[in-house]
Amino acid sequence: MDVAFGVLGPVAAWDGAGDAIALKGPRHRAVLARLLVARRRVVPVGRLVEDLWAGQDEPPGDAVGAVRTFVAALRRALEPERPPRTPARLLVTEGPGYALRAEPEAVDAWRFERAVTAAGALPDPHALARLEEALGWWRGPAYADFGEESWARAERSRLGELRLHAVERRAEVQLALGQAAEAVPDLDAHVAEHPWREDAWRLLALALYRTGRQGDALAVLRRARTLLVEQLGADPGPALRRLEADILDHAPHLDPGPGGPAERVWAQATAAYDRTVASGARARLESTVGLLRDLAVTGGGGLEAARRHRLAAITAAAELGDTELTARVIGAYDVPAIWTRVDDPQQAADTVAAAEHTLAALPSDAHLAARARLLATIALESRGTRSARGPQAARQAEDIARRLNDPALLAFALNGVFMQTFHRAGLAPQRDEIGAELIALSARYGLFTYEVLGHLVRLQSRSALADFTGAEAHATAADRLADRHELPLVGVFTHWYRALRLAETGRAQVAEVEAAYRDAARRLDGAGMPGLERGLLPLGLLCVRLRHGRPAQTDEDTDWGPYEPWARPLVLLAHDRPDDARAALRSLPEPPRDLMFEALWCLAGRAAIGVGDRDMMERAHAELTPAAAELAGAGSGLVTLGPVARYLDELAVALRGPR
Repeated sequence: MDVAFGVLGPVAAWDGAGDAIALKGPRHRAVLARLLVARRRVVPVGRLVEDLWAGQDEPPGDAVGAVRTFVAALRRALEPERPPRTPARLLVTEGPGYALRAEPEAVDAWRFERAVTAAGALPDPHALARLEEALGWWRGPAYADFGEESWARAERSRLGELRLHAVERRAEVQLALGQAAEAVPDLDAHVAEHPWREDAWRLLALALYRTGRQGDALAVLRRARTLLVEQLGADPGPALRRLEADILDHAPHLDPGPGGPAERVWAQATAAYDRTVASGARARLESTVGLLRDLAVTGGGGLEAARRHRLAAITAAAELGDTELTARVIGAYDVPAIWTRVDDPQQAADTVAAAEHTLAALPSDAHLAARARLLATIALESRGTRSARGPQAARQAEDIARRLNDPALLAFALNGVFMQTFHRAGLAPQRDEIGAELIALSARYGLFTYEVLGHLVRLQSRSALADFTGAEAHATAADRLADRHELPLVGVFTHWYRALRLAETGRAQVAEVEAAYRDAARRLDGAGMPGLERGLLPLGLLCVRLRHGRPAQTDEDTDWGPYEPWARPLVLLAHDRPDDARAALRSLPEPPRDLMFEALWCLAGRAAIGVGDRDMMERAHAELTPAAAELAGAGSGLVTLGPVARYLDELAVALRGPR
């Protein structure tokens, strides 16, 4: 069970379903809070006793036993499905005390720190989204129910200061983006609650000035001066004094920076749109999808928001009963996709169902392009499945696009064709051809997002074919286009590719390769791609170990995500549990038809050799044979298990052995 902890407010815990976990009495909560303050470090039992009964002259005689009782109750609450007499995995006993081994993402305060730090390195629009999200995690003062405890004081103060910094950093970003009016209400409340923060007064005055409220800006600065002089006996600092003089002089540098004019144009255009286009107009739905399409390529919160609102837009169009409008709303979301596992399977299935229903309901005289866009959507959203409909829809969309000689439509259709080019192993050359056509087509007609897609497709296929000179050229081209057009998600894939290249060249030590993969994994944090993120780092590290002839990772608690069925037999073998590994192998599902197809069959084949499962060895050999000239897994552009030929040789040798 995945447990999450909250300390940005009253101390709380939630189970994997998001339901609150009952933590019993205040002493139980205090133990949990004290261990969270320790940040995964061991807290000796004696220190727990001192802290829990700090307000008393002397702890009770049974204090140590009481702490152990609290810990036992917490363990039952946090790991209710743990079998009796098995070691705890979350609240552990270590040396002289206890430690809470919560994952970094499981504690809201730890996530908050990482988010605020990460925002400092992001472009302003992405920094704003990250800060908005992080500040939304606060439910009250940190460790709110332990405000008087000395052991919580320093951590409460540190987190509180970090929150104030985040509020002010958010305001700075809003001002940089030309969103002065949006910054004013939060800054007004901020200075009222924290009147001694001079930078907050400065930001509020600047925001007011930029919204045309010069008098209010000067009044704010006078109010700040009065408070500082009367309450602290100190004059305002140089930043406030300089701002007041600049406002009086209408200094040019107080106007918004380079992003200001664009922001003003945006504000004026959207205001005009709101005035002239009726709130219930169908045109609003089509405009919304255009915005969602642009939002999706910004990554992180933008991608998640686009995914969330896309289905709502489709549903709203369908409810209007206008089939052609629904077709346009569905087909307009032509966001290039490179990863073959969908982020939200249920939403993908719902989108496919809506596209199929709309396709069937379209009048016979409907424009062919609308049909092709629905077909391309079906091909994209059914990726990774074994349905025959996906490849069929991809072929039909491509055929229509070529007949219509529509470059943008053809690029969309080719993306669907790419996603359906995984019906067997060894298809990297075919995907390489698709990538080459995407690059040429997109460069000719200025379709820069599809040009990036083409380079990423070729990065994958050239990696599969062990052409790292070619793969690197495409990675460089993709990065260059991403910088020019502000496409931050591209860097996720190129960083993972460079870890793969380091692993495959053979010149780096295992520790260096593992560090490169961990660094690449950090770029997935907040990228908004759960279909890519979950289980990918453990899989990458497993591939590194196997590539260097080492046993599988021995941590049985690793979250392998969707790769768990293929990793488990090897982990069980590493734990010297061949019978369990054999049983796990017998229940192994067919690998999904995606970029990890060859890699997962190699893992299955290696495990089959380990337990002597001839049937599985024969299946793995048959499935992998078409990819004999490729590197296993490298077609993903993310991980590598080395030459498929090596696994085929190992399987052939094992199959020639005694029955």
